[in-house]
Amino acid sequence: MSSSPSSPTVLKRWIAFELRKLRELADLSRADAGRAVRGSEQGIGHIENGRSLPGPLQLDKLLDLYGVPERSEFFQQLRARAKKGKDWWINFDFTSEVLPEYFKLFLGLESCAASIESFDAQVVSGLMQTKPYTEAVIRGVEPEIPEEEVQRRVELRLARQREVLGRAGQPPLLWSVIHESALRTPVGGVDVAREQLRHLLHLVEEPHITVQVLPMSVGAHTGIEGAFIYLAFPPELENDPGTVYVDTRVKGYYYEQPEEIAVYRAAMRRLQAQACQPEETPALISRIAKEL
Repeated sequence: MSSSPSSPTVLKRWIAFELRKLRELADLSRADAGRAVRGSEQGIGHIENGRSLPGPLQLDKLLDLYGVPERSEFFQQLRARAKKGKDWWINFDFTSEVLPEYFKLFLGLESCAASIESFDAQVVSGLMQTKPYTEAVIRGVEPEIPEEEVQRRVELRLARQREVLGRAGQPPLLWSVIHESALRTPVGGVDVAREQLRHLLHLVEEPHITVQVLPMSVGAHTGIEGAFIYLAFPPELENDPGTVYVDTRVKGYYYEQPEEIAVYRAAMRRLQAQACQPEETPALISRIAKEL
């Protein structure tokens, strides 16, 4: 993992998150903060929602107002990196249908995460999918979309894999719990499904990747309501509780309050305890491949 997140999306989010928390700890309103920087309550709202960055002088005044002027140098460094950085997907000509606005935050978070834990009930996690498997998933979900858009969505998913799994330096720790039924579903046909299983066997050989299979024999379980992803970030983004992302047919939802995240983290720990042990994964996946 990179010890210095560079995604402007992630850095703006953290600055917004931390400034809002510091203001609330100081028992000040947005209007109070706006007056202190000769701005407006709306302007402070934009900063705290991550829509805009504070100017250098604004940032110093806010930190002084919140009683933490000693943190100015650190905040200013992050602000400068947010201004200079560029999110990786800017290099791609993705339409809003392929890359909706709500998903851009997830791409930034994913690209900077120190660890990514996921539970998948229906299909293999997107970061671990082969190209033919991805194509089959996309066509299965939306069979009416044009072929060109299918290929653009495939391109986005493969680009995510290169960006995250191929990250320069140390890649993130990836821990995936997959329900056994997802591995037994012949997505794209038996040949495509078997190729996907062989790809998983290759991935679990990597020291930073862990895959567990949740057996169907477990019955009802804590992930029965659907898939989710928990992302944790490098220590440099101090006090960041992480993010849980849940995707739906219409949009994605982000859970960032500590009490919300605790619910999902507890569910993930129970799923990891119920699933087969990581060392059992290769034999189980090989058996499923033979039985397809």
